[in-house]
Amino acid sequence: MIPWLEPDAPFPDVSTALTEVDGAAGLLAAGADLSPERLLMAYRAGIFPWFSDGQPILWWSTDPRMVLFVDQFRISNSLRKILKKVHHSMASGGSWEVRFDHAFEDVMHACAEPRNGEAGTWISEEIVAGYAALHRNGYAHSAEVWLDGKLVGGAYGVSIGRMFYGESMFTRVNDGSKIALAYLVAFLKSHGVSMIDCQQQTTHLASLGAAPISRFEFVSLLRRAVDAPQITDWKPIAPLPVNS
Repeated sequence: MIPWLEPDAPFPDVSTALTEVDGAAGLLAAGADLSPERLLMAYRAGIFPWFSDGQPILWWSTDPRMVLFVDQFRISNSLRKILKKVHHSMASGGSWEVRFDHAFEDVMHACAEPRNGEAGTWISEEIVAGYAALHRNGYAHSAEVWLDGKLVGGAYGVSIGRMFYGESMFTRVNDGSKIALAYLVAFLKSHGVSMIDCQQQTTHLASLGAAPISRFEFVSLLRRAVDAPQITDWKPIAPLPVNS
């Protein structure tokens, strides 16, 4: 039985989340709201919301936790070639452009579009509204890839101190999401962020260098990171260091 959160109630300790034996591994609580204050409280504790339309707000803290240490980000040879092409285009005023925070809600809606034959999405209008409010308060950000003036790839997430929590990515061209992630990783690395939270294990994230760590280790690392000064100058790095 998971606790129901009243509006002013604190989150339970993450160690009380359901286990694999209980089912719904990582489920911690339900209820409350998606206000900026509640979302920041959640992320600072290693908790995130994940639920479908028709469900109450569900709060999770998975164990193990999938993370991408920025030094472990893998740039394949094919992606390296594309990144060099994008940088050359940006430097010469060509058709490619990478921007941060230019179209945050558009990125969220693009991430919400059905993919791979799936009928629905967890990124509901309620989720969009909650994270848009975080964005207006300077805590949620998007990395965007533009081609001929059209948004063709992107990623968004939450930034607290020197911690970044990745939420979702999308692409409308080959490797569009990977281009966005590469620029995001380079930016975060330059600002002393060592780890991106990826929440749950997938083969796609593993192919990019992400790996699972224990919830205990994850929470220990984020506690130090979230107390660091907030990043304020969100601008893509140019040129991107693709040779490292």
